[in-house]
Amino acid sequence: MNNKQFNVGFFITCLADFTRPNIGHAAVHLLEKNGCNVTIPEQSCCAQPAYNSGKRSEAIDIAKATIAAFEHLDYVIVPSASCAGMIKYHYPGLFEGDEIWAEKARSISERTHELISFLYNVAGMKQTDATFAGRIGFHESCSALREMKVKGPRELLSTIKGAELIEIAGNEECCGFGGLFSVKFDEISNAMVETKTRNIKQANIDLLTGVDLGCLMNIKGKLEQQHQENSALANSELANSDKEQGHAAENSKSPPLIQVCHIAELLADMHD
Repeated sequence: MNNKQFNVGFFITCLADFTRPNIGHAAVHLLEKNGCNVTIPEQSCCAQPAYNSGKRSEAIDIAKATIAAFEHLDYVIVPSASCAGMIKYHYPGLFEGDEIWAEKARSISERTHELISFLYNVAGMKQTDATFAGRIGFHESCSALREMKVKGPRELLSTIKGAELIEIAGNEECCGFGGLFSVKFDEISNAMVETKTRNIKQANIDLLTGVDLGCLMNIKGKLEQQHQENSALANSELANSDKEQGHAAENSKSPPLIQVCHIAELLADMHD
């Protein structure tokens, strides 16, 4: 761990705040453990939904509020490569022609980091005390891989005691979420996530993790749907076997559901 003290602002993200706040608790725990003084300013959205919907004026208003909230802090830490990418790479373009706000946008852009990348590359976190007895797969989200170019997750996951890090086939392919993409092009999105879950199950892992909650929720939802369908089929086959043969159909048992959690929860040993 780096002995330097970092004054950081934590941007929780809408998804984590409303659907899995434990990510926030885990992230703050990791930041404080690695030399950070953490401030959580009053905040709302990163503006990505408005921006991707073409509502530029609304995106600008939201971006201004975020910039002002984090203006006094040395770093802006985000537990999502997607939201971090919005702030880092798209805020400056929102204020072209406005010299004052363009400078403010450039400033927050330079100070914004995805959580794990910051911990590994800036704060100097090179290992974890976390434990997990099983096979772990890491989902490479598009924003982490192509936009934020996040470095550090695999290195830190490999230090979890008792765990084996497994590579998943087709890991550089999109899971089909993409925010509004999954709503506008639901059939294509569904086909993409089915390919993703097939590769995940073939990897024979016990737990899937990643840096973007949106992707993880999309994959988890499909895994749960498929698990329910398989369980229903297994129960049907079991009932038929009992009726026809008088004994259980052992081969019809559905495999256990793969656990899914954000990497911050896993590294902080705060996952379910």
